[in-house]
Amino acid sequence: MLTTILSWSWIALGILLMVLVLLHSPKGDGMGGLAASGSSMFSSASSAEATLNRVTWTCLAIFLSLAVILSAGWLK
Repeated sequence: MLTTILSWSWIALGILLMVLVLLHSPKGDGMGGLAASGSSMFSSASSAEATLNRVTWTCLAIFLSLAVILSAGWLK
């Protein structure tokens, strides 16, 4: 029973993690950014971006922890 709940939580976290990664704004301009001025290259992240980063890293840590717990068979 607990394994089933954790498995579904792991799947839900995986989908949430994909959505969170897709919500991030692109960090660079690619090769076109090399010729641009460097002042915009070192700007600090906004509060929303910092919060999104924190939520993404937290979900990743929980996702990886659940992956280890479920694959190790500790709940049998």
